[in-house]
Amino acid sequence: MKATLQPGLSAETTFTVEREQTIDFMGEAARVYATPMLVRDIEVACRNLLLAHLDAGEDSVGTRVEIDHIGATLLGMQVTLTVRVAEVNGRGVVFEVEGRDAVEPIVRGKHARFVVDVAKTGQRLAAKAAKARGG
Repeated sequence: MKATLQPGLSAETTFTVEREQTIDFMGEAARVYATPMLVRDIEVACRNLLLAHLDAGEDSVGTRVEIDHIGATLLGMQVTLTVRVAEVNGRGVVFEVEGRDAVEPIVRGKHARFVVDVAKTGQRLAAKAAKARGG
């Protein structure tokens, strides 16, 4: 990790809610941004902020998501997610997250990520896969 990874860093991501990001179980008129997709988009926004502050061969994985999804966002509306590094503790990074659409706030919460060495993680996962196959 680079020394530039410090609390207070922030980034904004703005996008339009597409059909595949919405729920479908309440009919067409109720196609709103699905919570699992919101979680995915929060993870991507946090990871993207981190990437600029990681060394070659490093990446990050999500370890905790704690959000309140407080507003429904309709299909086709724009969303802006703001993520801010709240704390850096060794390889652990905690983000504060806020999001809104054009009308109201839609999410607030926290997301934690852990910085990993990509090659070592690949080796560990290969060893686990071998164990899972019984070998």
